[in-house]
Amino acid sequence: MSKGGRDKGIQAALASALFLGLAPIFGRQAIGEFGFSPLAVVALRTSLAAILLFIIFAIFKRPFLFIYPAGFIGCMLAGVINGLGSILYYQSLQNLSASVGQLLYSLYPIFVALWLTLDGELPSRLTITRIVLATGAAILLTLGHTTGISRIGALMMLGAAALYGLHLPINQRVLYDVPAPTVTLYTLLAMSAVVVPAYFIFNRQWPANPVMWPVAALTLVTFLSRLTLFMGVKHLGGMQTALLGLAELLVTLSLGYFWLGEKLTLLQWIGAGLLSITILLVQFEKSRPPTSSRGGWLKWLRPPGMPSDIWGRFD
Repeated sequence: MSKGGRDKGIQAALASALFLGLAPIFGRQAIGEFGFSPLAVVALRTSLAAILLFIIFAIFKRPFLFIYPAGFIGCMLAGVINGLGSILYYQSLQNLSASVGQLLYSLYPIFVALWLTLDGELPSRLTITRIVLATGAAILLTLGHTTGISRIGALMMLGAAALYGLHLPINQRVLYDVPAPTVTLYTLLAMSAVVVPAYFIFNRQWPANPVMWPVAALTLVTFLSRLTLFMGVKHLGGMQTALLGLAELLVTLSLGYFWLGEKLTLLQWIGAGLLSITILLVQFEKSRPPTSSRGGWLKWLRPPGMPSDIWGRFD
């Protein structure tokens, strides 16, 4: 991997973390303050982001609409998995604060490491060390909370983290041959195919006087975070992108503290410090591209014989 590509991946992953860190803030406001149901929030933000991206591509970047069949199936699978995870995520915010919810969600790099190991990509010793530090940080941040934590909410958030961690290796395989914007579009469309019917089937609640700006902000955050997320995965791989993505936790904690008035204890500040160290250690990771091995449980996602640089002119 070239230094330029690595730097591009790091910048994209950190940008994605910034945008993702805003998601629970706007989501919590839409649900807790303005009366939207969790299913309404996830259906609106996902479908609107997908529609916006499709319109942009249809007008300005039509080549991004092309994808080969195996890649399309991979995006559909990743989108369905992440769509189910999104439902769990926003349902859990009914029972958890934005800060605690994001703390539990920050355990997803552990799941990413598990799924990637099953796919034949073993983490380095430094990566394992960073995962351990991140786990310790999340435990401190969670145990340091001054109020009780809903067990149901916590289990739903951990389920969301596991599903989010699963969709990254799937999309990583597709990203070997497909540009990040294309993967973003079809993954969002598949997510919409899950969350929109879920809203109409299980919960049609709608606020009497809806305030739409949190939903609009959440849509924009989703749009930008997905584009930058998959750009990071393309250049760094799912594991390193996931670890850098933990910066979103610092964003959520800061905004929860200054914007929503959520207080942090000493243990939580220590955990935030450990998490910062985990993120800074990326500079010592050896540069290595995401594995393109034909082995592993996701080997079917790459069509045999397709040159890896076919999409170079569109990136």
